Amino acid sequence: MRRLLLIVVTLGLLLAGPAFAEPITLNAEQKARLQQLLPGTKIDEHLLQGLAELFYSHDMPVTVRLKAISTLAGLDRMPPSTTLHRNICIWDIGGRAGPVYQAAMEQRTIALQYGVHLKMMPFTNESILVEALKSGQCDAALMSGLRARTFNRYTGTVDAIGAIPDNQQMHTLLRVLADPSQAGRMVQGQYVIMGIYPAGSAYIFVDDKRISSLANAAGKKVAVLDFDPMQAEMVAGIGATPVPTDFVSAPNMFNNHVVDILPSPLVAYEFLELYKGMTPNGGIVDYPFTQLTMQLVGRLDKFPNVIAQLIREASLQAYGRIRQRLKTEEDRVPDHWWIHISDADKNKYDIMMQKARENLKDKGYYSADMLELEHRIRCKYNPARAECTRHQE
Repeated sequence: MRRLLLIVVTLGLLLAGPAFAEPITLNAEQKARLQQLLPGTKIDEHLLQGLAELFYSHDMPVTVRLKAISTLAGLDRMPPSTTLHRNICIWDIGGRAGPVYQAAMEQRTIALQYGVHLKMMPFTNESILVEALKSGQCDAALMSGLRARTFNRYTGTVDAIGAIPDNQQMHTLLRVLADPSQAGRMVQGQYVIMGIYPAGSAYIFVDDKRISSLANAAGKKVAVLDFDPMQAEMVAGIGATPVPTDFVSAPNMFNNHVVDILPSPLVAYEFLELYKGMTPNGGIVDYPFTQLTMQLVGRLDKFPNVIAQLIREASLQAYGRIRQRLKTEEDRVPDHWWIHISDADKNKYDIMMQKARENLKDKGYYSADMLELEHRIRCKYNPARAECTRHQE
């Protein structure tokens, strides 16, 4: 078991094909390579087919499949010095001291037990991380779902405004996306989505409690991400003034009252000291406008989709632990900051967000297929929603 992930990744490189159900065949060079990794094991069609079936048996938990692969391939006979190296880039505003990077380091320790050496490389600037992935400096990179849209429009639409109202629906969506039936959609060009993780609910932080409705936001300055022009377009559409910035600068702009409104995940409240920007008369509108994600984007030549599928399933199994960590941070927000709005105002937000999704879909910004999937999930949990009686997406 000590070198199991090395074999899993190597087999994935050898066995990966355009479809999961195709028979496995290797040429002489591939068989020789595999034989070097499995000394003493007879490499034949029976072994290859057995390994393939274990890869694709999604009814088995990932850990059970890994153990079965280990037994079938005789991994105990592997050379103890064999190690696989991969560079994983992590976006965390806090750098090496940040919570995302620290959680990633825990996974590095686990991977070492299987003979896989992961070099974790922290990035505080997400733009630089994206370029590092494109240049090949990173074999995979963990980034926001908003950035991941660059690499996969389907999964990049998971974070669509208003598309997923709560955590329960997000969990349902991630279960669907981790299913092997979705595997083909995880590849776009030379990149593959290896994992999608919840990053918490995003809310509207304001420096004045009176800015609690769309009408009252007119004329106010709103922080928008500079790499996402559609955000500026949506803000301008409600009569507010978009102020382009980035993830690092936006909290400081809010805290120094350069902008009046900051869309932000709730988990940033204490870590980024957003209470400074709300003091003394501000607050948080108590209606989440999206559920955010972090997505692990890999280079397909380093992580074939058959391997990425195992990682996606393992990522889903981490959902509960990640949600608990997020809840711990979300619970740090004192009750006095919440700005409670009426059902009528919530309905106005729903209508605005639905129109925005439709507009961005028509422009090719959002994936129509993902919006349709999210629509079905919303209506499954709340059939009484107005959109569910007349399909509009």
